[in-house]
Amino acid sequence: MEIEALKLETRDAVEAQRDRLIRLSMDIHGEPELGFQELKASAWLCGYLEQSGFRVERGVSGLDTAFQATYGQGRPRVALLAEYDALPEIGHGCGHNIIGVAAVGAGVASRRVIDELGGSIVVVGTPAEEGLGGKIDMVEAGSFAGMDAAMIIHPDTVNMVTIDALACSTLDVEFFGQPAHAAGQPHKGINALEAMVLSFTAINSLRQHIKGEARVHGIITDGGDAPNIVPAHSAAEFLVRAPDMEYLDQLRVRVLNCFTGASIASGARLEYRWREKTYAPMKNNLAMAELFSQNLESLGRRVIAYDPRFGFGSTDMGNVSQVVPSIHPTISIAPPEVLIHTPEFASAAVSEEGHQGLLDAAMAMAMTVADIVRPGALDEIKREFNSI
Repeated sequence: MEIEALKLETRDAVEAQRDRLIRLSMDIHGEPELGFQELKASAWLCGYLEQSGFRVERGVSGLDTAFQATYGQGRPRVALLAEYDALPEIGHGCGHNIIGVAAVGAGVASRRVIDELGGSIVVVGTPAEEGLGGKIDMVEAGSFAGMDAAMIIHPDTVNMVTIDALACSTLDVEFFGQPAHAAGQPHKGINALEAMVLSFTAINSLRQHIKGEARVHGIITDGGDAPNIVPAHSAAEFLVRAPDMEYLDQLRVRVLNCFTGASIASGARLEYRWREKTYAPMKNNLAMAELFSQNLESLGRRVIAYDPRFGFGSTDMGNVSQVVPSIHPTISIAPPEVLIHTPEFASAAVSEEGHQGLLDAAMAMAMTVADIVRPGALDEIKREFNSI
């Protein structure tokens, strides 16, 4: 069968799932679960895939809510990545209900492609993207070994086929001082909160002298117990982001110096911990992105390659992209003034625009699977991946 005819069949196969996919997306949206706690979402997605003839392995990489669902045999082996964790308080303000269900819908629609052209389609359930780096665990456990290509699509306010995700490291800091009566005997205290405020001031000064695309931002998680007590303890959580791993290492040193200097100036003792997981920058595979762009445009969507006005973020898909050719396009489900990680975006994720974005995302991914598994198509994709 000609590839274009096969692609049309995948579109029809997604359309045939329309009501079930929308229902599944709404179910996940209505029961938001935090990272590594996505028991319902994972079970619902696995059940859908099992009913569609996929071989499902649960609890992969030692993660209870991770899974791999495979249809077909051998190579090429194309991974469609599902996310389904929610944000605290906001719920699905990042639209991961759409990400998870789009991957499942695309996987099911790709069965005809696999039957006709051979190879395997693997829907990979990846928990805890929001700050906990579930994909990092899965990369280290070898879950992506043997994959020839990987795709994930994220809802947003623009149709974009490449993203500029930053390397990211998390720093936990604490200052320990000496309590005292803030009015009666302040000279006998050591103010741990002042040490933290000094650190913020130093970081604000540092921002003028770092690369424009780098980011340093944080929150105070403990600032003392009462205003009439000199704070004996303060704590904060910071994210340090950079365009590449080398600059991230340099920036980590400079950021830590801000806290060290504040410790010396205030007399408060500093304790810190860099978290083990570091989000890698996104390595976009442009050959694959071009295929995806053509398919998404065929659905009537205006697609751009990249627009820096939409800012920088970090994702553990960056870690996947370092070991297998990958793309992380976005699909518009809301107007530009709606910001992600907000209640407004959570509402958009179950709006009519959100449902259409889900279906179009599934169609574009399934059509791109057809492009990738056709004979010889992987050569350019892998040549680009290995040359960078």
